[in-house]
Amino acid sequence: MKKPIIFAILAAFFSLSAGVYGIGENVLVIGSSSSWNLIENRQGIIEASLIRPNPVLMLGGNRINSENSNIDLYLSFDEGNFTSNSGNYLISSSDQVSFVSSPLSRMGDGAIHFRGNGRIGNEPLILSPRPGALFAPGNHLMDFSIEFWLCPQNLENGEQIFTMVSSYPLNGHYLDQRINCTASRSRLNWTFDNFFFFPGSSQSLNIRLTSPPIINQSWSHHLIRFDADLGILEYVVDGRLEDIAYTTSNGRESGQIFFPVIGEDSYMVLGARYTGLMDEFIIKNTIRDESNLVRFTSPGRIESHSIDLGFIDSNVLLFEAFGGRTEISSSPGQVNNFYAGNAGLRFSDFSEIRFFLRYSNNPYQWGPWIPVFPGSAISNTHMGRYVQIAAEFYPGMDGNSTPYLEEIRLTYLTREPPPPPSQLTAVPQNGSVELTWRSSSSRNIGGYIIYYGTARGEYFSAMPIDVGNTNSYTIDGLNNGTLYYFVIAAYDRPSDYHTSPQPGSFSREVAARPLSSARPLGY
Repeated sequence: MKKPIIFAILAAFFSLSAGVYGIGENVLVIGSSSSWNLIENRQGIIEASLIRPNPVLMLGGNRINSENSNIDLYLSFDEGNFTSNSGNYLISSSDQVSFVSSPLSRMGDGAIHFRGNGRIGNEPLILSPRPGALFAPGNHLMDFSIEFWLCPQNLENGEQIFTMVSSYPLNGHYLDQRINCTASRSRLNWTFDNFFFFPGSSQSLNIRLTSPPIINQSWSHHLIRFDADLGILEYVVDGRLEDIAYTTSNGRESGQIFFPVIGEDSYMVLGARYTGLMDEFIIKNTIRDESNLVRFTSPGRIESHSIDLGFIDSNVLLFEAFGGRTEISSSPGQVNNFYAGNAGLRFSDFSEIRFFLRYSNNPYQWGPWIPVFPGSAISNTHMGRYVQIAAEFYPGMDGNSTPYLEEIRLTYLTREPPPPPSQLTAVPQNGSVELTWRSSSSRNIGGYIIYYGTARGEYFSAMPIDVGNTNSYTIDGLNNGTLYYFVIAAYDRPSDYHTSPQPGSFSREVAARPLSSARPLGY
């Protein structure tokens, strides 16, 4: 009798086997028309349309840290909602607004679209301050900033981008208090009427700031900031200081400073009678540093689910990744696209995607991440039933380009074990049982393993026996009068990719009771 060997029995999750010898070459496609559902973790990565026929993965652009304590209101317009981090404002919208996704957005993966039909009672977006908000009634402001990205469709006179309205109580009557950002002659004019007051008096200022010409269907960044220590109100467009005013008694640096005071019943409106896009609307209680206005600065990363290839020691033979590089122009929806196909996905502007795989026969115990390159064969020293894919995305050096990924393909070999033998019979003998069977239908048979025990369906009270590539075997040393149950599994031959045998499923069960004189008992 040959020396017994214990084998682990693993159930197959799925098989795409195309081979007739038990080893099949398969192709797994992620992305393209197969969707990106297998990608579990996405850090700084969004799924974008309009770049290729199918959605691609690309960098999502800069995002503001919404947990920053200086932020009074942050509307990213991502994910199709008006959610603000702080809860400082009650936000209501009308049917005059809708959402657009990347690459139409300027930052992140969404922007808001105004239709230009806002009117009293049907304003596109109303921001009503709650207690604790920076623009809540009665507040005396110090430093503050208001900023947003803007992309008008066709800027016309009278279009209103931003409005703040309140009523300031003064000597028994109310003074109309207003901040307006309105279009005139292709420029934006900011007016601050009765917004800045001298402390302890009824004296107020009216201030006006003007932008340079605004280009239609092109993104521009607008920042209003007030420095309470110096009494300076500045208008910064695309990172350049375009206009400045002193909120002082003499309109110069040496005068006494007037400070913002919010009256009663204050509220703000975005996009009244404006047609176009807006993105990343932010109010802060500090002077924002506008030094970084580029779209992409931080890398991103994706990781897939644990992908079950079906059988232990499966081997990925070829890794392929299809994608390219895109540069989002200042005009929404206009994309400068270079499709590289199945290539290295590393570009002259230093934008690139780096890929990694890791393997395991146990989805809870992984090996190290291994760098892989699109279009390259992979060493057969890396094998496992489970594989995980990761990719790191890096922006271009100018911060305005991102690599994108359209599809991943894994060509791999599964090690599908052979089917069990058929027509198993058991003939009882004195202290032994003779088993015979018909060979498995596979042409890749390495041998057979006999499993047996004294309870139906339980075969591990005794050591399994590797009997080699034969069609009969007699098990000696059994107890006369005891009923034994038997099954057999076939295992495959070793190959260049798989050096240890893998058993398949069990045959039908048979039973026999050894006696000094007995007839076979089988079912």
